[in-house]
Amino acid sequence: MAVFGFSPEDYDETFEVWPDAWPSFLVMDAMGTQWRTGACGATGLDYAVLPSVMRLIGVPAKDRSTVFQDVRVMESEAIAVMAELRDNRP
Repeated sequence: MAVFGFSPEDYDETFEVWPDAWPSFLVMDAMGTQWRTGACGATGLDYAVLPSVMRLIGVPAKDRSTVFQDVRVMESEAIAVMAELRDNRP
């Protein structure tokens, strides 16, 4: 955060990422611009770019299956949160 001029006080919420989930978090973060969208918003991530993102992030080949499953869990939760926000708009 400091690299970009931010401090923890600049955020309303903070969260911890367990060390074993850190590679998955980095991949999900890097996939932030890879959402496929439809008429009702995001429908899922573009998995075609996922292998390249994993290589660029430095995920070892032996861990990619686990990271993929973790990303799918995060993707599912993100879709649910986005749908809830969309459904609760005034």
